[in-house]
Amino acid sequence: MPGKQERPAGSRKTGEPAFLAVGKIRRPHGVHGEAMVELYTDFPARLKPGKEVFFGPKHEKLTIRSQRSHQDGLLLGFAGLDTPESVGSLRNQTLFVASKESPLLPDGEYYYHQLLDLVVMDDTGSMLGTLTDILETGANDVYLVTSPSGTEILLPAIPQVIKSVDLDTRQMIVHLIPGLLETDSDQE
Repeated sequence: MPGKQERPAGSRKTGEPAFLAVGKIRRPHGVHGEAMVELYTDFPARLKPGKEVFFGPKHEKLTIRSQRSHQDGLLLGFAGLDTPESVGSLRNQTLFVASKESPLLPDGEYYYHQLLDLVVMDDTGSMLGTLTDILETGANDVYLVTSPSGTEILLPAIPQVIKSVDLDTRQMIVHLIPGLLETDSDQE
């Protein structure tokens, strides 16, 4: 998506989360205390032995003991949990990393949490609403913008539509290509 990133993506500003979800611990695997982890991150390499991660709603600390690829996820071993029973107690827990340790993204790329709640304006200066959700599709993401009246607009996250993102002012400028908004002529 076009736009210039003015600050490191991993930096923490007021309102940004302290932790980012990177996966879900699914089930024990094998007899050495490894757990199958479903990945939510595009950066699985950061889940390496020695790395501190956190789990559950209280963000309890774990240290990764081992890591290896398995099917569509990772098998992770954690320090102090070396049996299937001990790692089984983590089943279905969300796995987090500290957001301050998030990898920097290239210019024009953003983490979802940075985009949510941006004020969305069209390129003529009219306010469309607030970005309230991001839908992942096969071709490109789609941004759900909710107007103050509750009307929802779906905007494809493509360069022809998303013109700029300014995280400091919390605004996104978009160009409305034909067909994105319902008009009176659409209802004839």
